[in-house]
Amino acid sequence: MSILPSTASIAALATALLLAGAVHATDVSMAHGSVKFSTPDNWLDIMETQGDPEVRVFQVPDPSPTGRSSLARVSVTVKQVADVNGFNQYMAEATAKALVLPGYKAAAVVPRPNSETYTAKENGVQFNYIERYWLKNGQAIQLRCVRPLLSQAGDAWKNAFDKGCKAIAAQLK
Repeated sequence: MSILPSTASIAALATALLLAGAVHATDVSMAHGSVKFSTPDNWLDIMETQGDPEVRVFQVPDPSPTGRSSLARVSVTVKQVADVNGFNQYMAEATAKALVLPGYKAAAVVPRPNSETYTAKENGVQFNYIERYWLKNGQAIQLRCVRPLLSQAGDAWKNAFDKGCKAIAAQLK
């Protein structure tokens, strides 16, 4: 009987550790664990606030020259609300802030319930905004996905950004 681990068990342990590290790196828990989601591996966690509201912001790296001057980002905000009226007030306040952004223009598509889609300018660059809202267990949850309308990274990057946002939305439902 050998006390040294077998090659197979070392490989299995190494694989498990790598997988655990990768999963841990993208798992996000907010509001004392009541809101959980995962982000794509390449997203950078750039801001976190505690309290009420609690906010997490992720940069979605744009490898093109556009990315040097335009911050593509996704944020999740969790705020305590007393009831559906508090939730509606939270959404109305967020919408009021959007309406005063420079160059605000509502998207031509009919928005989903509890969502907003629009474009606005930041530092002279046109951005696409998609905001979704949920009310769960006395918490208003906002997912906000913001990316340049046009990026030199091309359609593949844009599609990956949108896919990542949709994946988080599916987890927050």
